[in-house]
Formats: sequence, structure tokens, C-alpha cells
Amino acid sequence: MKKYAIVTGASSGFGLHITTELAKAGFTVVATMRNLSKQQKIHEVIQDPLILERIRIIELDVTNSLSIQEFQDFIQSLSPIELLINNAGFAQAGFAEELSIDAYRQQFETNLFGVMAITQVILPHMRTNRKGTILMMSSISGQIGFPGLSAYVASKQALEGYAESLRLELAPYNVQVALIEPGSYQTNIWSSGLANIRTHEHSPYQRTLAMLKQHVKKASPAYGDPKEVAHLVVKLAREERLTRLRYPIGKGVRLTVFMKHILPWSIWQKLILKNIFKSS
Repeated sequence: MKKYAIVTGASSGFGLHITTELAKAGFTVVATMRNLSKQQKIHEVIQDPLILERIRIIELDVTNSLSIQEFQDFIQSLSPIELLINNAGFAQAGFAEELSIDAYRQQFETNLFGVMAITQVILPHMRTNRKGTILMMSSISGQIGFPGLSAYVASKQALEGYAESLRLELAPYNVQVALIEPGSYQTNIWSSGLANIRTHEHSPYQRTLAMLKQHVKKASPAYGDPKEVAHLVVKLAREERLTRLRYPIGKGVRLTVFMKHILPWSIWQKLILKNIFKSS
């Protein structure tokens, strides 16, 4: 019997690597993406035709109700759906004073409400079968704030609250929920997010923006290989019981989160600001 896995946002970044690694591990992967013109990336990564046969590419915009309904109709024929990877997302950058409320709404539409919508589509299948795993692609930003990314951070922290409540609701039905919290990896979510910040000529945040971009530029060579995150997903997908809600991953992530929770805020704030702005 085929083991079906749903991956949203499969055209790039973590989603692309997760799709390929799950297919290699024997899952039949429904790889969803908003723009089907990007599906060629999967064929560029996977050369083995036997593995490609395990991947079904489907158009899905997690913010569009019609697209979600068409996706819901499609998956009626799939059984059992054992795994859902809520990966679709992006990083909306901008300073809180200057970022429009519509921009905040757009961030939440994808990173939170889109996750909720797809989860609601998949849940009846898992609950009825009394088996399934839902993995939410969060971020270290789900626990730690960062200047210039308040919309992204807020969406991920809201996602973590949703996932925690969902895990408790679904435990009696043997449906597992967990959060994956990557640090900085070689995906474009950080660089493209900060690159898209637009400030006006007389913005008081011009200097801060320059410092942030310089920080990311200097740190980016040390960012991790996103395949590490994909390998973690495969490992968790194979587990009979996920004993933890959060799975942080990446260089220094565990220590950073630990320090955030034990240090007084005044000291934590100084450390963060010093780390970001020390070289500027």
C-alpha cells in the first residue's frame, strides 16, 4: 500500500529538498506549489525515474479558497495520508512603523491561515484512520524576535501556538503534531526578505537596514545545508511516537533558544543587538 505525504511549497527551499528525500524514502509525495512553472526544479534534482514516479505535482495556492477546494477534491482518492508537511511560507520584511497592515495580513494569510486551511482539509483523513503526522515548518523566529522581520516573527509565533493546541486536541486520535524550527540555512527566505525592505528617503531606519543587510551578508556563508532539515523530516516521519513538540535544528539553535529562556531580558537584548550591529 502506498504511503502518501503532502508537502506544501514544494518548488524551492526546504520544500524541494523535503519532497525529494521523502520520495527516496519510499513515500508517494503530493508536491504542491503555487506556480507550476517551477516544477522543473524537481526534475533537475532527481534523475532517477523510479523516484520521480513517486512524486505527483499539484497546483495549490494555500491562500486561495477555490484552489484549496480543488485540492480537497483531488485528495479524496488518496488513502492513507500518513504525513502532512506544512511548509509553504515566505518572509515579509520591513520595519514595524513603516510596514502596512495589509503586508502583515498577507504574511499571516500564507504562514498561518494557509496552514490552518490545509490542515483542516487533511485532518478528517488522519482522524478517521487514527494515524498520521503533521509537521509544521516553523523557524527559530517562532521563539526569538529579530528586527526588520516583525511580520514573519509574529506569524511563526502564532503558528507555534496553533500547533501546540492542535497537538493536544489530536492526541486522543493518535495524530501527531510537531514543529520544526530551523535556524539559518541556505535558502532564500532570509536574504530575499531583507532585500525587499523598502524605506523612504528620509526613513529613520536607513542605517539600521544597512546594518541588518551587512550582518546577513557576513553570516550567510556559514548557513547550513537545507538537506539537513529534509533528513530530519524523514526521520520524524518514520517515528512511531514524537515525544517532543519542538525540534530545533541548525548551528547554535539549541543554545540560542536555551539562553533566550534563562537570561534576563535586559541581558538578552544587549547580546542580540551587539551580535547584529557589532560589525557596522
